[in-house]
Amino acid sequence: MSQFPPPPPALPLTLTDQMGRRVVVPYPPQRIVSLVPSQTELLHDLGLGKKVVGVTKFCLHPADARQQATVIGGTKNFDFEKLTALKPDLIIGNKEENYQEGIEQLAALYPVWLSDISTLTDALRMIRQVGVLVGAKAKADQMAAAIEHSFAQLSPLSEAVSAAYFIWRKPYMAAAADTFIDDMLTQAGFTNVFAPQQRYPEISAEQLAAAAPRVVLLSSEPYPFADKHIAEFLAICPSAQIRIVDGELFSWYGSRLQHSVAYFAALRATVVPKV
Repeated sequence: MSQFPPPPPALPLTLTDQMGRRVVVPYPPQRIVSLVPSQTELLHDLGLGKKVVGVTKFCLHPADARQQATVIGGTKNFDFEKLTALKPDLIIGNKEENYQEGIEQLAALYPVWLSDISTLTDALRMIRQVGVLVGAKAKADQMAAAIEHSFAQLSPLSEAVSAAYFIWRKPYMAAAADTFIDDMLTQAGFTNVFAPQQRYPEISAEQLAAAAPRVVLLSSEPYPFADKHIAEFLAICPSAQIRIVDGELFSWYGSRLQHSVAYFAALRATVVPKV
C-alpha cells in the first residue's frame, strides 16, 4: 500500500456565468469539455490543454486540439455517449454557438458555464471569468489587459468607411446589429451598412446595391468565401472594394483577439490609404 494519502477532493467553486446562471464547479476542474472553438483555443493558451478532454469537430486551434482530446460532435449536435464517457467536471459553452436543448440536457448532469458575447467588453469579461473558473486568473487577466490595450491603440479612421460583412452565400447573409462581428467592424473603424437590422439577416442583391457600401467583406467562415466570389459581388456593387477576410479574426472572441488589431490595421490600409 502507498504510504501517501490520496489527494483531497476538489473544493466547490460557485460562479455566475454570462447568462446569469449559478454554476458550482469542483475547483480546480480536472476534466474540461469545450463546446466552442474560440474558447478551446483560449483554454490551451491559458495552459489548460492537458485538462481539456473533449472538443468539437470545429475546434481547429491549436492544430492538435482534436488529437489531444475526444471529439464530441459539432457545436449544435453533441454526442452524449462520448460526453458521458469523458466524465467531465466542467463544460464550457456559449449561448449563440451551442443549442439550448443540448445545453439543458448537459446542465442536468454536469456543471455547464456559458458565455454570452456581443461586444469586445463581453469577450474580455469572458476571458477573465474563464481564468478564475479554471485556476488561471493571473494569466487570463494579463491576456485580457493586453488585448484591451491593443484595441485602445487602434487609431480612428480619418473618414467613415461604410462596409457590409457577409457570412453566407445562397442566400446571402450579413452580420448586423447585436453581433460580435458588428462590434469588431466598429472597433476596426468601419460603419456597418446593415447595422439597422438584427443579427444575421438575409440580404438580396437589390438590398446590397441600395446600401452601396464602400467595402464588401467576405468572410472565410462559416461560408468559405474565396477569390472566385469577388466578381459576383462586383457585379452587384461595381464601385465597392471587395475583400476576402479572415473570419476568425472578426468572430473568434477568445485568445485569437491578440492578433485582431494588427490584422484590422493592415486591412484598413488596403481600403483607406494613409490611415
